[in-house]
Amino acid sequence: MFKNQPKGLITAALSNMGERFGYYIMNAVLVLFLCSKFGLSEETSTLVYSFFYAGIYVLGLVGGLIADKTQNYKSTIIWGLVVMTLGYVVLAFPILATHENTSWLLTLTCVALFLIAFGNGLFKGNLQAIVGQLYDNPKYAAQRDSGFQIFYVFINIGGLIAPFVAPMLRSWWLGVNGMTYDASFPAMAHQVLSVTDNMGMENINQLYALVSAHAAEVGATGLQNMQQLQAFCSQYLNVFNTGIHYSFIASVAAMLISLCIFIATKKGLPTPAKKAKQESVQYTPEEKAAMAKEIKQRMYALFAVLGIAIFFWFSFHQNGTSMSLFARDFVDTSTIAPEIWQSVNPFFVIVLTPVIMWIFSSLSSKGKEISTPRKIALGMGIAGIGYLFLTIYSLVMNYPSGTDFRAMITAGEHVVKSGPWVLIMYYFFMTVAELFISPLGLSFVSKVAPKHLQGLCQGLWLGATAVGNLLLWIGPLIYNACPIWIAWTVFFGVCAISMSVMLGMVKWLERVTA
Repeated sequence: MFKNQPKGLITAALSNMGERFGYYIMNAVLVLFLCSKFGLSEETSTLVYSFFYAGIYVLGLVGGLIADKTQNYKSTIIWGLVVMTLGYVVLAFPILATHENTSWLLTLTCVALFLIAFGNGLFKGNLQAIVGQLYDNPKYAAQRDSGFQIFYVFINIGGLIAPFVAPMLRSWWLGVNGMTYDASFPAMAHQVLSVTDNMGMENINQLYALVSAHAAEVGATGLQNMQQLQAFCSQYLNVFNTGIHYSFIASVAAMLISLCIFIATKKGLPTPAKKAKQESVQYTPEEKAAMAKEIKQRMYALFAVLGIAIFFWFSFHQNGTSMSLFARDFVDTSTIAPEIWQSVNPFFVIVLTPVIMWIFSSLSSKGKEISTPRKIALGMGIAGIGYLFLTIYSLVMNYPSGTDFRAMITAGEHVVKSGPWVLIMYYFFMTVAELFISPLGLSFVSKVAPKHLQGLCQGLWLGATAVGNLLLWIGPLIYNACPIWIAWTVFFGVCAISMSVMLGMVKWLERVTA
């Protein structure tokens, strides 16, 4: 797999792996953490998540502009790691959220998320630009697609391990305090803590009877009245969320490791400032003018692919929003925390990447090579199959909206939850689609981007991802308002239409990038 690859690929990939490990720890729990920490509704939590996730990629444009203007990619990357580390340090402090401090504490949390997003913007696109520059050497040019696939595997090694960290530390800390994990109890606890005298004694007694039974299952003993139940709920939330705060310490450690790796190995990576100076000597003004038309066509091709990428990431990144809610609500997670299911995707990335690379290599050796634009179109179709599967399954199971399903559980009604195999099937299809689109999209960008705009063009790819992420809140909105098959049908339609549009542009894209 590493044959004929430049030496700098592994060191760049290791730097990225550490950063991704720290990031995915936080990403795996963010929506559920905002709900349990501040009592936010799922719609509000996913809206915060959407803006944060979009901010990461929008700020990639800023990071690309800074690096292109200064021609100091490596220093920009280092500052990105430092700023991200500061954000995780802020998140690591366990402060109990109360009615008195929620406003400033939630604001501080958002500031920490901004630091992580800004640092990521400085880091991510510019490291990808450096990886692309490794393949500007004609000796390695033919290995560009496979090189980005290898780079992508290292990203997902961090993503595979990270989702286990927060649930493990949270369950450990609950156990230390004589409590047990229950994904549904934090929402009940916030409901109890929001009780006011205006509710009426009958409603208060009903709530006490319902929640106290669940409280006994997670560690409460001898609760005699609503006041005692409220005290336990406050204690449970404090312990529950403190365990999550401790997991952010692991994110800090991962950032520092990534920083050390990059500083120690940066001399072996390309220095774009020197390369740009050489190229400015090689090309005359007349030659640059002759190249302008080709560059213009390549930028048109880039923006066409970016348009398709928006809709892929809109569908794919539901794994952190509506799919996390689906795993919590509709899937039996009595033995496995819902966050851990996010590790299925990176597991498949690691396992399936060598298989897909072998398939592409075999086709190429037989003279049947599939172009990068066509691979991206096929990826959209495969993503659509994943959502078609969920649509059919949800219709067969006659599942209602997420809101109605949770109400049935709370009321003690008999419900049939899905087995883990449903999530595994979904993540299988989405991972194959991802491998057809994400690493090859990065490769495509690095190929068509003008040499003096490498950072900016990688930032544009991240910007397209940001636009898709800004739409993530739509998934949970439909999920909670309608029978869930409708949500999956929307995503199936988005993927099918995107595939059709991409196939319609394939010949033009192949001609432009030939």
